This record gives sequence, structure tokens and C-alpha cells, in this order.
Amino acid sequence: MTGEVVERVRTIAIPLFMELGLELVDVEFRREANGWILRLYIDKPGGVVLGDCQRVSEELSDLLDIEDLIGHPYSLEVSSPGLYRPLRLESDFLRFVGQRARISTSSAVAGQRRFLGILRGYEEERILLEREDGTIALIPYALIVKSRLDPIL
Repeated sequence: MTGEVVERVRTIAIPLFMELGLELVDVEFRREANGWILRLYIDKPGGVVLGDCQRVSEELSDLLDIEDLIGHPYSLEVSSPGLYRPLRLESDFLRFVGQRARISTSSAVAGQRRFLGILRGYEEERILLEREDGTIALIPYALIVKSRLDPIL
């Protein structure tokens, strides 16, 4: 059920986000200590501001009410993905070239499943990640199970 809700919310939200010049980074729908939470992470070039979150929350809330998609009480949260932004799309790996990232794979690539380094590109369905020792890891996109920015603070 939660997977169906997430996919339906994506379908509803994407046209709105395109109209507002925003990117839908991720959608979560899960039960937490205070009840059900529908959480959307949004982004745009230059970053999101509170007004972006508020506008999306208001407009999306109206659309979700019309669809009557969720048959029980829930809270809608809209926020920025933050400094540790997930990298999900192939385009994310190009957009954030030059930034530090952490990547986990489903199976070993050159003997390892966890990588940390600087994104250097995306070619032939592989992420190019420069490790601390200066070598380049070629990580097949299809093997990635989790990836996110990991800035040095």
C-alpha cells in the first residue's frame, strides 16, 4: 500500500513541480511515532527556500484532497533534501560533479561495496568516482542501492 501511495503522489506532484520550477527528489510515506507522514523532498538550482516548501505544501495538499488518495489521517511535510541529498537519477551524478559523494552497491565492484570520493562524471551507465588515493572507481549505475552527497563540513 505505501508503495502505491508513493507512486501516485509522484504522478500527482511532478506536473505541479514542473510548473513551479522545482525537482521532486524523493517521496516517503510511512508510519512514525506520531502517526502517518507523507514527506516530500524538493530541490531547485540555487536551493529551496521556506516559501517554496510552503507553496508546494498548500498546492499539493489541495490536489491530494481532491484525489482522496489516503483514507486515513496523515501529516504532509515538504522540505529540502539538505546537505546529504540523495542521488537517485543519472542526471544527479552529472549535476553534482566535483562534489563529494558516498555510494553503496548491491554487489562488489573491484572488491568493495562502499565508496567515498569526488564525483567526476557519468559515462556508459557508470559513475566515475575519484577516491582519496586519486584512483577512479567505475561504479555501474544498475548496482547502486544507496547514494548521497557527503560534504566535508
